[in-house]
Amino acid sequence: MAWTLISFVGFTILVAVISYLKTKGDDQTSAEGYFLAGRGLPGFVIAGSLLLTNLSGEQLVGSNGQTWLVGMSPMAFEIVAAPCCIMLALFAAPRYLKSGITTIPQLIGIRYDRSTKLCFSILYIVLALVVQIPVVLYSGSLVFENIFGLSGLLGITKFQAVIILCIAISVIGSIYAIFGGLKAVAVSDTVNGIGLLIGGLMIPFLGLYTLGKTANGGGIIEGWSYLVTNYSDKLNSLAPAQSSAPEVPWTVVFTGLLFLGFQSWCTNQSYIQRVLAAKNLKEAQKGALYCAALKILGFMYLCLPGVIALALFNLNGTEISMMDDAYPQLVSQVVPWPIMGFFAAVMFGAILSSFNSVLNSINTMFVMDIYRPFVNKEADDLKCVKVGKKVGVIFAVITTCVGPMLYYFPAGLKTFLDSLVMLAALPVLSAVFGGFFFKYLPKYTAKVILVFHIVFYGGFLLISPSYSLLGGGDGTIHYLYAVLILWPIELLIMFLLSRHNKVKNGAQAWVQEDVGAVDMTPWKYRKIAAIIILILVALVYIAFSPLGVGTWAYSQPW
Repeated sequence: MAWTLISFVGFTILVAVISYLKTKGDDQTSAEGYFLAGRGLPGFVIAGSLLLTNLSGEQLVGSNGQTWLVGMSPMAFEIVAAPCCIMLALFAAPRYLKSGITTIPQLIGIRYDRSTKLCFSILYIVLALVVQIPVVLYSGSLVFENIFGLSGLLGITKFQAVIILCIAISVIGSIYAIFGGLKAVAVSDTVNGIGLLIGGLMIPFLGLYTLGKTANGGGIIEGWSYLVTNYSDKLNSLAPAQSSAPEVPWTVVFTGLLFLGFQSWCTNQSYIQRVLAAKNLKEAQKGALYCAALKILGFMYLCLPGVIALALFNLNGTEISMMDDAYPQLVSQVVPWPIMGFFAAVMFGAILSSFNSVLNSINTMFVMDIYRPFVNKEADDLKCVKVGKKVGVIFAVITTCVGPMLYYFPAGLKTFLDSLVMLAALPVLSAVFGGFFFKYLPKYTAKVILVFHIVFYGGFLLISPSYSLLGGGDGTIHYLYAVLILWPIELLIMFLLSRHNKVKNGAQAWVQEDVGAVDMTPWKYRKIAAIIILILVALVYIAFSPLGVGTWAYSQPW
């Protein structure tokens, strides 16, 4: 126990020291220096920060719990992230950097009008404060409690442990996000990302070793052989078209899920802010493509351990009552105590990253999209930085108070609250991408799309229609089908509005201005890297399909 605590504290302090040394002496008085790290982030730091912003402790537990329950189809979320990062590198990043923006709402304001920017900024901030960050805090603290049993160590209730962990995550994360600025967040993410790759990738190998040893006294190879021989149906990544969540129907993998991924990786402020902080376009593209390559490996620590857990627990008689217990139980059984502290620090770092990334992004949106343009137009950079730090403290306190309260929410309500973020997220994707695609859009277009999406996507969530309506099974229609249908419709509406505005009103085409914020020379290997990544995506999917190690678990898979 003592060594576990020492190694945990030691690695956590190491991350803090490296972040301090890398940011010491940086200019924190200018808005660009504080909110965009002085536009000086290199590609590898962008990649590490993107990876950790996306990954949280909840994802480690939740994704592996899903594969324990339904097999490998949820790996689609990891694999499809790779082409989404390619879209970020080749399409979105050049356009964002050309405009020299600090936030996505700022771009929406440039393309449409100030009131639209204000509308999207307020909506995003409110959803982050009452839904997104509290869910990150609560789920992260619950994950840490489930794996490492803080309540048992301290002799307190589980709820009290959740409160303590929420406060710890909030305080430490706020130090990075509020007082260190974006660069401190990005550097800490990079170091924690290295730790995550080491610690996370240990779990499947340790799990296979334990499985092989339990099955026939063998090792990793024997464990893998046992898994393929006895659980090949669970290793199949292609789920039937009528599957319900958490399965991912094969029909939406590169359609609805891809659209959802575009929103996350190409328009989510928490992710995009790292790319906006790149020293030039070349480094931005390198960072996005490096992250794409790393996401292909994600299934190894976010999905495969769940199937390993199923096989191991069936062998040794371990019983668990819910899918979120699978990963914690596997960790407790396969991770040797000498490295448990390091693994705990890696988990804590992943949880911290999700918190401080979202907090940093809403601080930036509040100052740059609300305070400076609407509250105090004369505010200089130093004033904006001071306001950003103060409002960051307020935001952190609010979310820390809300987070533990989710303990008393039913799981279904929590999932519904989490899904509310999509009410604003997909309209942002439509507003941004549609704004680039269609040059004659009227200024009110983004507001029309926002209302349309809230009505129809919100209605879908509330009704939860069944496949039986279409003559299929009784399962609930997967929400990715709603995304698959709604985004093309929203783009079609934008096309019609653009055409009408051009023909009937004689509107002038919108031309994006190059403000000269950074060097716009692209990375010369970007297309080669993208092709290699796409080939790897195809190979991984083939490997975990009936053409590879998987077999159909259904009589009518199509």
